[in-house]
Amino acid sequence: MSLLNGACRALAGLVLLAATACTSGPSLENQGEVTAPPGDSKELTIGSAGFTESDLLAQMYALLLERAGYSTDIISVTNREIYEPALESGQIDVVPEYAATFADWLNAKANGADAAPVGSPDLATTMKALRALAAPRGLTVLDPGRAVDQNAFAVAASYAKKHDLKTLSDLGRANLPVRLAAGDECVQRPYCAPGLEKTYGIDIVAVDPKGVGTTQAKQAVQNGQDQMVLTTTTDATLDAFGLVLLADDKKLQNADYVVPVVNRARAGSDGVRDALGRLNTVLTTADLASMNEQVDSWRRLPEDVARTYLESKKLIPKG
Repeated sequence: MSLLNGACRALAGLVLLAATACTSGPSLENQGEVTAPPGDSKELTIGSAGFTESDLLAQMYALLLERAGYSTDIISVTNREIYEPALESGQIDVVPEYAATFADWLNAKANGADAAPVGSPDLATTMKALRALAAPRGLTVLDPGRAVDQNAFAVAASYAKKHDLKTLSDLGRANLPVRLAAGDECVQRPYCAPGLEKTYGIDIVAVDPKGVGTTQAKQAVQNGQDQMVLTTTTDATLDAFGLVLLADDKKLQNADYVVPVVNRARAGSDGVRDALGRLNTVLTTADLASMNEQVDSWRRLPEDVARTYLESKKLIPKG
């Protein structure tokens, strides 16, 4: 596919996503593709959630699919409330997700915000619940690999030392007002602000919508504008900002394994499954942390880091 055609498809996709943001996605009753045979479109749009790790995973998915004969575009959509309905409707075909988080998100969407969580530290239990929730929406959850990521919360090392903080429980007991740098959806997510308040008694006075683990979010904590930042356990740049993680000692976070989620009617084929499954045997949590560091600290482009990694693992040819 030419660069011009690819750019046009990406632009068209963004326009469609803008429309999706005003809706809740197609109703379950109207999803004829739920029972249709798995599709195998040769032109696939891959969604990224807009943070470094998601960008890297999207780039690796694209390279593996292109190696298998597919044409791909990547669209960055920073809000799950937008990209998940777009995935259901086929505006996006493939998205890298996190098993427990996505299971609980779909569960809340299907059964209400007060529904009991279905995500679990146990991968098998989580995957069973996730696939049961995804299938009626025309989505197929492919097999997870070895890489696992979790939400994590970091504070300035000087702040931790001053208040003798090593765990999130310590922060709750300290009764300190906390401005949290995170994505805007943190206000409602059960494992973000509400969970920190309920599980740990942390006084979240505001959520500063600077994104998950972004440079701006970490700088806000570094300079004292905010007291804590939502990041991930694979964030390899914390030292550079003078930040330290507080231990999740009450296990608020579930183990989140990386899983590809596809639109069944367009990308549910064995070809897509086999192409993306090649990553499962090699990609580790440590690999993700290393690649995140290369992008965030060394300022390398995600596409270059992804290509170098896949070449080093002999998943794509050098070139």
